[in-house]
Amino acid sequence: MGAVDQALAHIEEPDRSCLQHVVELARTLAPDATEGMSYGMPALKLDGKPLVAAIATAKHLSIFPFSSAVVEAVAGRLDGYSLSKGTIRFTADHLVPDDVLADIVRWRIAEIRT
Repeated sequence: MGAVDQALAHIEEPDRSCLQHVVELARTLAPDATEGMSYGMPALKLDGKPLVAAIATAKHLSIFPFSSAVVEAVAGRLDGYSLSKGTIRFTADHLVPDDVLADIVRWRIAEIRT
């Protein structure tokens, strides 16, 4: 079990399932991604660079695509979500849509591989 799976195992439902979904979608789009740590967070890595992290905090869930450009690219599709330079915050009651998640991962893969 890697860093990401270990971290998710300690999160209570329904948050764990929400974060697991983010990770599984990323693994589907980047099957050669590995688990590791980036900026102190358990993250999926691609070619040694951070791809995405999905974590729980006391008040919300967060997706970290490790790219302000990726967050900016999807910002217009995330009305009602809390965004910062490198973070997308959501809750189990207000999930990030799958098409947006897929674009986040695809764009980050493109950044890493270009």
